[in-house]
Amino acid sequence: MAWQERISEAGARIEAHVRRTPVMQVEVGGVPIALKLEQMQHTGSFKARGAFNTLLQAAVPEAGIVAASGGNHGAAVAYAAARLGHRARIYVPEIAGPAKIALIRAQGADLQVVPGAYAEAAARAAEWRVATGAIEVHPYNAETTVAGQGTVMSEWEEQGLSADTVLIAVGGGGLIAGALGWLEGRRRVVAVEPETSCALHAALAAGAPVDVEVSGVAANALGARRIGDICLGLAQAQGVQSVLVPDAAILEAQALLWRELRQLVEPAGATALAALLSGAYRPAVGERVAVLICGGNIAPDPLA
Repeated sequence: MAWQERISEAGARIEAHVRRTPVMQVEVGGVPIALKLEQMQHTGSFKARGAFNTLLQAAVPEAGIVAASGGNHGAAVAYAAARLGHRARIYVPEIAGPAKIALIRAQGADLQVVPGAYAEAAARAAEWRVATGAIEVHPYNAETTVAGQGTVMSEWEEQGLSADTVLIAVGGGGLIAGALGWLEGRRRVVAVEPETSCALHAALAAGAPVDVEVSGVAANALGARRIGDICLGLAQAQGVQSVLVPDAAILEAQALLWRELRQLVEPAGATALAALLSGAYRPAVGERVAVLICGGNIAPDPLA
């Protein structure tokens, strides 16, 4: 797969539909860190990039669009569909939480809340696709989604990223797959997952995708039971380092981002930074580190 070419094309395709999110240089515990504030993207996460890249090159049928999501992807697909004039039906699990459910509903989608976790929502979305002929926008394991998410990294490099190492939170793997596809080994990429939602970590250990149990404070965004094949292939090929962080460190990172930088992010958005705070990843002396902040949809909404 010529990922850099696909990502460059995606960047040109979606440019008029997404925000160019800001970057920030900060110091955490005496360590200088570059941040990319992707929680400031439309609907509060990077997911709008993959949604627009998919829909702008799709032949959308009369039945419209269907997507399953832990919350952020559903909001992004609903947003993109509304802007492009398409009908969208979004399935989310109950654990998505009231803030993300309200966000999806506000985009005008036909919202279906189902018991269980993301896997149950995905099963229901697949049933709807088969029954109606609707087109599915997959949250992470589709080439158009991955190429769209890869525009985060291409954009960051255009903004002058000089890091040796980039820390990225992982759920199903679309975001980190896009970064790996763009970088092609030019920088070290570290995958960061919660201890209780770690599909990539388990797959790297097993040598193949395996099902994992999911729970914890970031489960409604990082709670994929099985890593995407695209992500795993790229991670294996590039020897990605995978680290795990406890919920306590995620909440500490979330609090620090607000206390020190006045950045409100959801637990998933703080997970990559938690690797530094917890010591799960320890930079070498002089190592330049960057952290991707990926989501800002806090539950409950602090200003609701």
